[in-house]
Amino acid sequence: MAKTNITFDSAGIPLAGHLYVPDAPARGPRPAIVVGHPGSGVKEQAVGRYARRLAERGYVTLAFDAAYQGESGGRPRGLEDPAHRVEDLKAAVSFLTTRGEVDSGRIGALGICASGGYVLPATASDHRIRAVATVSAVDIARQFRLGADGTQDPAVFQSMLAAAADARTTEARGETPPVLTLFPDTAEQARALGGEHGAEGFAYYRTPRAQHPRSAGFLTWTSVDKMATFDAFTPIPLIGQRPLLMIVGTRAVTSWMSVEAFQRAIGPKEIHWIDGASHVDLYDRKQYVDPAVEKLAGFFGEHLDQARG
Repeated sequence: MAKTNITFDSAGIPLAGHLYVPDAPARGPRPAIVVGHPGSGVKEQAVGRYARRLAERGYVTLAFDAAYQGESGGRPRGLEDPAHRVEDLKAAVSFLTTRGEVDSGRIGALGICASGGYVLPATASDHRIRAVATVSAVDIARQFRLGADGTQDPAVFQSMLAAAADARTTEARGETPPVLTLFPDTAEQARALGGEHGAEGFAYYRTPRAQHPRSAGFLTWTSVDKMATFDAFTPIPLIGQRPLLMIVGTRAVTSWMSVEAFQRAIGPKEIHWIDGASHVDLYDRKQYVDPAVEKLAGFFGEHLDQARG
């Protein structure tokens, strides 16, 4: 398998990616999969793991950093713009259609965590995506509005919207606005703020387990008001008869979002539970990633082959 550094355009912003191409000889152009990363993640973390593992199964895969994040361009840094995140996925599909080693009629999409939300409206509105899968899917707007477990007091998000409005005013006056810090200083603080889910996020992003210097430690406050009216799940019926696979850990506090998304799909669909896995376990824990990759490879193998003929 060869990994190549590439760049492509997304609505005028250059995105940085890794293109994985199997070494084994092929009879012709291969099926390909765009892989989108979690919120605050970068292409070198979970998304790269899945892209590499699927390339080992014969797919051309593309992992990339979202606009305003990682090695990709865009200002301000740390902006999480749901509409642009969806556009990034479509731009990645466009890039793959220009590659000679890719069969443009057999392109799938995989989203992890927040990209598991973004990949749904991307697929709904782009018929070039022939099959779509998610791992630990999250609609980031629901997570901010309702909390990871869906039980957050509505007043919390209202206070965040107030802070976002203040940040806009500060910037309009020519001053530097504050940022929304994503992680506290210690695991104990993370657990106190976000329970086990918060502690697991800290362990992944802020310890040697998966820490990366380009992984976002903050978001702009304007990200919050851009999320406020976004809904990753409303367009799901537009996916129509294209197949959907959703992979979820049985211990994931975010699993309610995959269930809701699954219920909205009207075509061929499957929700696949990984026993014992939490939301973050599916990023990198071998005992959970292995069966997830096996399921994904079978899903894309079946449905992208059908797309060919």
